[in-house]
This record gives sequence, structure tokens and C-alpha cells, in this order.
Amino acid sequence: MPTKITVIIDTPADAAAFEKDYSDIAELAGKLPELRRAESAKVWPHEDGTPTPKHRTLDLYFDSYDDASAAVTTPAAGAFFQRLGGTGTPFTALFSDVVAA
Repeated sequence: MPTKITVIIDTPADAAAFEKDYSDIAELAGKLPELRRAESAKVWPHEDGTPTPKHRTLDLYFDSYDDASAAVTTPAAGAFFQRLGGTGTPFTALFSDVVAA
């Protein structure tokens, strides 16, 4: 069954600095083995313009749970998560089965 890893990135203390780093982070994510597709999104602010508690999402699609699980044990994943963690911005990563609506 197709699987995706969703990375939910909290709002950084310095959003402009984070955005400068983000292209490198997304590029590293794209190097995960067996990755089929990546989708990045920036979270809209609240209607009054105030930031939300989350800043970005990054969805990483794989053919199977086994492929996704193996990918996160590789040096490529280590580089990706180290770079993301190095921003100092908290994040959460979730594995999900992809189910068509």
C-alpha cells in the first residue's frame, strides 16, 4: 500500500531565515531512496494575518511502508533530518497509508 511521510514543521522564530534554509532541506528530502514524489506546502496565516502554530508541511510518497521505513534509516535521511533539526524549529513526522478519497 502506498505510504507517505508527512513532516509538519512548526512556525520558526525567524521565518525569513528558515525560508532561506528550506530549499536545501527540501533538496535533501528529494534524495531519499525509493521516494516517488514530494509535495511541499506553506501554511496560510490566520485570517487576521497572525501566524499559525505550523509553518510548512512536506509530504514524501513511497510505494510501501517498507520502502518508507528503509528510507529513513539511510545516510540521506540522516542528512535531511539533521539539516531540518539544525534550524532549531520543532517538527513532527508521521507515517500514513495513502487512501484515495
